[in-house]
Amino acid sequence: MAQRSWLQQAKAIISPLLPEFHKGQAGRVGILGGSREYTGAPFYASASSMRLGCDMSFTICSPEAALPLKTYSPDLIVQPLLDPEEDVEVVRKAFRGTFERLHSLVVGPGLGRDPKLQNLARVAIEEARAADLYLVVDADGLWLVQNDPKTVQGYKRAVLTPNVVEFGRLCDAMNIDRKDPKKTAQLLSEALGGVTILEKGSVDRIATPDEVAISDIQGGLKRCGGQGDLLSGTLGTFLAWAQRYKERGLTEIPEERLPLVAAFGASSVTRMTSHIGFERMGRSMLTHDLLADIGTAYDR
Repeated sequence: MAQRSWLQQAKAIISPLLPEFHKGQAGRVGILGGSREYTGAPFYASASSMRLGCDMSFTICSPEAALPLKTYSPDLIVQPLLDPEEDVEVVRKAFRGTFERLHSLVVGPGLGRDPKLQNLARVAIEEARAADLYLVVDADGLWLVQNDPKTVQGYKRAVLTPNVVEFGRLCDAMNIDRKDPKKTAQLLSEALGGVTILEKGSVDRIATPDEVAISDIQGGLKRCGGQGDLLSGTLGTFLAWAQRYKERGLTEIPEERLPLVAAFGASSVTRMTSHIGFERMGRSMLTHDLLADIGTAYDR
């Protein structure tokens, strides 16, 4: 399938902005992550989800991360539910109350590898699956999947977004033969029961067991940290739009293809954002500089 065709499909699922819509109908996205060590990642994921065009983003973090996150932007809705000292079932109930408001959930940015936080992320994914939410798993959320693949196995509404190191670890965990790089992402998707794999690299390869889309817009040459969090956030919004596409009764794009199409759209916007930012900033480019370019990248 030609890239233009994938791009047209991605454009088709974008939620319209209509006078009769109320707050939230263009997407409500949850970002679950943020710990004592890492507060930038959930901020970038939440901010990029809103810059792309979702109406509301809920940043679900540890209590230690909440105050720094609140100071970054008044636009953030910060919920310190990721509390390792709280009873797990109390946290589970709190997740359910928030998740029932969401169209999609991103798990991983800034989560860290503390076993208690990793366990709460597992609980969050269990509840997201029970709520039939579209799901993005990135960063330290992939560490959880690597160590416990059944967390996402068979959940076809999930998209995993590994970089080259994370991709290798996932393949090793699932005993995937990597001798043919063009087919490896599909093999990993199949081994994980049909989840969509967005393999990040010089080109982004987006795969299910049945289809592969290549996103090859030229990005920027500065590899500053945080750009993967922009991708997570934009993907959260595209998946929220996919949910809204379903809710509006549209069926031109088959439901089973929506995660792949959403991933292609998010990859395209993020790569273009990096391209524009690098043109403007060169070597001095930081991820914070890119937030203002997301709208321009979307228009292009």
